[in-house]
Amino acid sequence: MFGLSPARIAIRAVGGAAGIGLMTALAYAAGQPLMMVPFATSIVLVMGSPEAPPARPRCIVGGHLLSALAGIACVLLFGDAAWVPALGVGLAIAAMHVTDTFHPPAGISPLIITNAHATVFFILSPVLAGALILVAFAFAYHRLSGERWPERWV
Repeated sequence: MFGLSPARIAIRAVGGAAGIGLMTALAYAAGQPLMMVPFATSIVLVMGSPEAPPARPRCIVGGHLLSALAGIACVLLFGDAAWVPALGVGLAIAAMHVTDTFHPPAGISPLIITNAHATVFFILSPVLAGALILVAFAFAYHRLSGERWPERWV
């Protein structure tokens, strides 16, 4: 259990389920197929291990934005060839490291963007909107559950 009480584990698990529920409801309301929303693993990270450096708000928002930008740039420059998602993921990793916004769950965006033929608007919705909603949800949930999150905003 890594030092977490059963109650704290349950609280974090309920938060993860609630976050996925919110994500699903918003995707449905927006008419977005759920597979186009790259936040499931981000929710697992921020709810299950909020003290991890990649769970910082800066990493969630920045990592998702940079990964989406890498995916869109690669598609615009090279099309949707089989190797393009790999290049996008590699560029996303480099960009996240250089900007100190490393958030591994964001690495799925170039793959989603290429396979779904997403447009530049994908960066605004679902990526930016979703990342901001995720951070707001995690902040509120952790505060209501008695945890202080984030330990650092940046």
